Amino acid sequence: MRITTDATFTEVLRAAAHPLDELVPNYDPLFDVIGDARFVLLGEASHGTHEFYRERARITKRLIEERGVLAVAAEADWPDASRVNRYVRGLSDDVDATAALADFKRFPQWMWRNADVVEFVEWLRRHNDALPSDAPKVGFYGLDLYSLRASMETVLRYLEKVDPPAAARARARYACFDQFGDDTRAYGFLTSTGLAERCRGEVVAQLTELLRAAADLGQRDGRTAEDQFFDAVQNARLVKNAEEYYRTMFVGDVSSWNLRDRHMVETLEELVEHLDRRSGRAKVAVWAHNSHLGDARATEMAHRGELNVGQLVRSKYGRDSVLIGFTTHHGTVTAASDWEGPAERKRVRPALLGSYEQTCHATTLPRFLLTWRGDARAKRELLDARLERAIGVIYRPDTERGSHYFHARLADQFDAVLHFDETRAVEPLERNAEWAAGEVPETFPFAV
Repeated sequence: MRITTDATFTEVLRAAAHPLDELVPNYDPLFDVIGDARFVLLGEASHGTHEFYRERARITKRLIEERGVLAVAAEADWPDASRVNRYVRGLSDDVDATAALADFKRFPQWMWRNADVVEFVEWLRRHNDALPSDAPKVGFYGLDLYSLRASMETVLRYLEKVDPPAAARARARYACFDQFGDDTRAYGFLTSTGLAERCRGEVVAQLTELLRAAADLGQRDGRTAEDQFFDAVQNARLVKNAEEYYRTMFVGDVSSWNLRDRHMVETLEELVEHLDRRSGRAKVAVWAHNSHLGDARATEMAHRGELNVGQLVRSKYGRDSVLIGFTTHHGTVTAASDWEGPAERKRVRPALLGSYEQTCHATTLPRFLLTWRGDARAKRELLDARLERAIGVIYRPDTERGSHYFHARLADQFDAVLHFDETRAVEPLERNAEWAAGEVPETFPFAV
């Protein structure tokens, strides 16, 4: 394991790098790597960096136009993303993307309610509007499982329209959660004491009943009914998995992490199967954090018994999947200091010595694509475990080494990496005083 950045490694990276113009980046070498892959996983090294969102959207637009991608599946809650999906497919009354994103209310709002997502959602609506009336429209879907309450409400609204007696049974089953209100963590704690075990059986029973009704409910009134039924089933599946997720939170982090990523892959596969019934071999772009989309077997996660979306997708689909990571060296990021805290514009410290990010910085290239397919020397160097940075919705610079760095083998973790040396914070739609003020600039190790 290396602990310093050496000149040889920097030279290897520079030779393997494809410099990118900021205004019109040439992603042809990346699309050579992607080829005809069915699953293109596009990561991010933080949940609040403008360049990651912008370039991920640029690549996805090209995937839609040139490679026939039919869906964007994001690290977002299913019911919140469903409203966006209806908007981009011309099926809602929302007047614009900002309104369509209004259901993203829980922390961290800025992750999806930001200027870059608005631009992409509007582009997606325009793209779909320009398609022939019989052409399949590109959708936007959520993979995550935090929306326990919202998903229950969606199931109930659906059943009240199509089968009132079934809605009454579902309401009775979901009533076991009423004593906990909206506090899902309290539910998780109480299930660990054995006080709320009944809910587990109720959510399984509800999903089972919906699945048994597929032949009837899913075929009513054609395609629209099929979509609505699929949405209801996915919400019922989410409720079942979310109940288990919150129940495992107090057992151990590994259990809940693995359950969450397995849920995301299960949702992805159900989505693909749904789209396949319409258009054959559906292709999907997946948006999530590097920690979810880079192969966990190439990181410290594997030593902790953790798996992730990238590992599961790559294990099953092989070369039909492409994993793309994003990195930065310094700049600003939108993040909170604590869970449920306000969005802040925080300064990202220069990367630690010996990290991949520091070596990328040493190339002196402001932005570049790094690929190693066909470059044995670059791949050999990138198989050496080095530090890599990950910033989630919380960023704590004072404990950065322990909170935000881990060891990884980049060439095993990803198929390609995009590096943007200096980056800036994504702009939330709701700007607060903390974000507008930003952090006081640091004067060490260099003034900004």
